[in-house]
Amino acid sequence: MGSNNTRLSPRQKMINLMYIVLTAMLALNVSSDVLDGFTQVHDGLNRSNSNVGQRNDVIYRQLEEFARTNPDKGLSWYDKASEVRKTTSGLYAYVDSVKLAIVRAADGKDGDPENIKSRDDLEAASVTMLSPATLRGEKLRHRIDDYRSYITQLLPDSLKRANISAALSTDPILLKGTLTPQTWEEAQFDQKPVVAAVTLLTKLQNDILYAEGEALATLYSQIDAGDVRVNELNAFVIPQSRIVMRGGKYQANIVLAAVDTTQRPEIFINGSKLANSNGIYELGANSTGTFDYKGYLEVQHGDGSTTRHDFSSAYTVIEPMATVSATMMNVLYAGIDNPVSISVPGVPMSAISASMTNGTLTRSGDHWVARPATVGKEAVLSVTANIDGRSTTVANSTFRVRKLPDPTAYIAFTDQKGNVDHYKGGRPFAKTLLMQAPGLEAAIDDGLLDTKFKVVGFETVFFDSMGNAIPEVSDGANFSQRQKQSFQRLSRGKRFYISRIRAIGPDGITRDLSPMEVIVN
Repeated sequence: MGSNNTRLSPRQKMINLMYIVLTAMLALNVSSDVLDGFTQVHDGLNRSNSNVGQRNDVIYRQLEEFARTNPDKGLSWYDKASEVRKTTSGLYAYVDSVKLAIVRAADGKDGDPENIKSRDDLEAASVTMLSPATLRGEKLRHRIDDYRSYITQLLPDSLKRANISAALSTDPILLKGTLTPQTWEEAQFDQKPVVAAVTLLTKLQNDILYAEGEALATLYSQIDAGDVRVNELNAFVIPQSRIVMRGGKYQANIVLAAVDTTQRPEIFINGSKLANSNGIYELGANSTGTFDYKGYLEVQHGDGSTTRHDFSSAYTVIEPMATVSATMMNVLYAGIDNPVSISVPGVPMSAISASMTNGTLTRSGDHWVARPATVGKEAVLSVTANIDGRSTTVANSTFRVRKLPDPTAYIAFTDQKGNVDHYKGGRPFAKTLLMQAPGLEAAIDDGLLDTKFKVVGFETVFFDSMGNAIPEVSDGANFSQRQKQSFQRLSRGKRFYISRIRAIGPDGITRDLSPMEVIVN
């Protein structure tokens, strides 16, 4: 009797089967919001890759130019840099081919990684990367391992080596809820939507360009390492200045390079011995023009012999003139105060005045501040000086007016020594410091402009255990409560992205900033 109660009709079996299939489809479905989040992260990484690539191009061109002008000293470093570029380009292009293969597996032979149609396809990445027939994922892992080993050998700095090793790590990964670690390729591509797999590969390309930049910068910094500056004895004239204003003094040091400081040479100028033993030659400059002089040094050696080293030099006496220079740069920036140094040699600051077109020029003591008005329009600074009771225009200097460059977003924190520091992403960051941070800040802190910006808003993008992106919106410049809760759930080695960062500067212009990658330590 009980057996008859549990028997289902064919129709009811069909309904139950359809329900099971529908439930599975719903479980596998990836929301369009998540897919859009991956697309935004992918676009941001592409922009970041372009910026990093341009920076690497600049360093490489500097090495190339130095090797061209000084091949004996720079050619070997340029050859190493060329090898780095070749190796990087090869791996970068291989990753591009992997992205193309995944997208074409999902969209067909006309698939384009920059315009993915089947973004939620969960099969293409797995089939392309984990197929036993091609072993494409395993090959990619081996190429990354080889590249990481090659780049880190070029870096003497242990911290840089550690950062690159972490960024390009292919160690097995223990996913949440599993007992056995997965291989790197399984963790990255198994059952991942196409857009997620492509985004992860674009992030890998970003790490590759970062490693290339560190290697190129290291090679460029080592050009002068270990140079031997002195290899022979020569007489040198070292003037305080070759140009002297009328009424001032000309002063020069006449020395022998690598001379023994326990025994000073004797110096003769125009047939007369110099009165002091320190090699300081000084005379009055009472008329304008160019004046030549010559002489020689006599050096006595330990065996009693004496050698003579000839020298000659010249100095120029000119009429008074002014110097005007922007202390931050050779341009002026609209919307901020630009400190400007104005001086006239031989004239006290109280006897100097100045004015400016396309903006305002104010003075506080011996300091000047220029605040230009219109971007793209030149600003002319005119300097006048009261010389012998007469007002004379001594300089008209033209400056270009530009808008402020984009700032860099960062998370402000206090280190163990109590110093305020800035975390700008791309390296491990302590979770305790992340939890203490109120939010995101932005500034141009290059040591020249040092200008603060106000962050208007941003988003954080987290990834769950399935690789799905979870965006969260900030509370203005501060982390929202939901973002902080997401931080609390992050484990060591996890990372998330801060994107869609908007900031407004003192010039009133709102800017979209580059995304930031945060790696939780």
